Amino acid sequence: MKVTTPTLLLDKQKALKNIQRMVEKASNSGVRLRPHFKTHQSAQVGEWFRAVGIDSITVSSVKMARYFANNGWNNILIAFPANILEMESINALASEINLHLVAVNIETVEALAAELTQPVRIWLKVDTGYGRTGILPHAHTDLDAILDVIQQCENIWFEGFLTHDGHTYKETEKDAIQSIHNTSLFLLHLLRDRYIDAFPELKLSYGDTPSCSVLEDLSGVDEIRPGNFVFYDLTQQHIGSCTYSDIAVCMACPVVAKHPERNEIILYGGSVHFSKDVLLQEDGTPCYGRVVTLTENGWSGPMDGIEVVSLSQEHGIVRASEELFEKYKIGDVMGVLPVHSCLTADLMKGYLTTEGDVLEHLSGKALHV
Repeated sequence: MKVTTPTLLLDKQKALKNIQRMVEKASNSGVRLRPHFKTHQSAQVGEWFRAVGIDSITVSSVKMARYFANNGWNNILIAFPANILEMESINALASEINLHLVAVNIETVEALAAELTQPVRIWLKVDTGYGRTGILPHAHTDLDAILDVIQQCENIWFEGFLTHDGHTYKETEKDAIQSIHNTSLFLLHLLRDRYIDAFPELKLSYGDTPSCSVLEDLSGVDEIRPGNFVFYDLTQQHIGSCTYSDIAVCMACPVVAKHPERNEIILYGGSVHFSKDVLLQEDGTPCYGRVVTLTENGWSGPMDGIEVVSLSQEHGIVRASEELFEKYKIGDVMGVLPVHSCLTADLMKGYLTTEGDVLEHLSGKALHV
C-alpha cells in the first residue's frame, strides 16, 4: 500500500515483543496483567494479547468497553470515574460481561446503588500522589461511608483499591520511579490491612507504563494495568521505559515544501495527526517528533541534525542540517517517531503495518451497541 497522506505505521513484531516482555514480567512477579487498551484501541491488536493468554483488560470509557465487548472480551475494567449519565449503557454492558467500574466519591456510588439493574464490580480509586483524582488513602471517614453504601447494595460488589501513578511520567531516574512505586504500595497495603476483615477478597490494582517497564519486581499487588508499553514512544524513551528500537509506531508524512533559506522542510502532518504533545529537550527546545529513515521493513533509529520543531493544524515544520535538508525532495515520505503514541493513534484512527496490513481503530469505526 502506497503512502499518500499522513499514515501511522505499526511494526507488529516490535509490538509483539513488547507484549511478551510485559507478560513475562507479570508472570515472574506473580501478578495478573490487565493491560490498558486505550493506547491501541484496536480489535486486531487486542487479539495479539489474547494469543498470549490475556483475558482481562482495561479501557478508559464506556464506548471503548462496548467496542471490546463486541469483539469478545468478557472481563473489562473501565479505569475512569464512572459517569452516571451513562447508566443505561452501563446496565446494558453489565448484562453481557463481567464489568468493573471505578468510583472516587460517594455520590457516584449512591447513584449506582439506586439505578443499577445488573451486578457490577467496583474499585475505589486512591490518589497516592498523582493529584489528578481519587480518594486520599487516609480519608477513612469517606471510605467507610462509601463502603457502607456498597455493602447495602446487592448489585455492587467491592473489588478493591486501585491507583495510577501518573507522576512517574515526570521522572527519568529509576530510583525516583521506584520511590513512587514503593509509596503507592505502602499506602495500598495500609488500606488492605484496614479493610481486609470486612472484605476478605479485596484486591489491589496498580498501573503505569514507566513503573511496569523500568522496575523488575512488581509484586505486592494483585494486578498491573500498563497500556502505552504496547507501542511506546519518545516520552517513554526519555523516561527510560524503553529504547528507540522498542517504539512500534511511526508516522509517515509526505514532504510538501522546502525552505532552503532556513533549512526547514514542511510536512503534511500536523497537530491533528500527532497531537500537540511536546518533549522538552535538555537545552529547553521543544521536540514534536524525531525523524527516522523509512526502510522496506520498518525504520531506522532517530537521526541527529533533524527533528520536528513545530506543529500547526496540518503542517509539521522540520528543521534539518544542510546535509539532511538536501536528502529530501518534494513528494518524499518522511518517517517521524511520535512524542505520545496514545494520542497519535487516537487521531490517526487506524494503522498500516510494516507487513502491509490495514488495522482498525475504535475512533475510525462505527460502533453498534
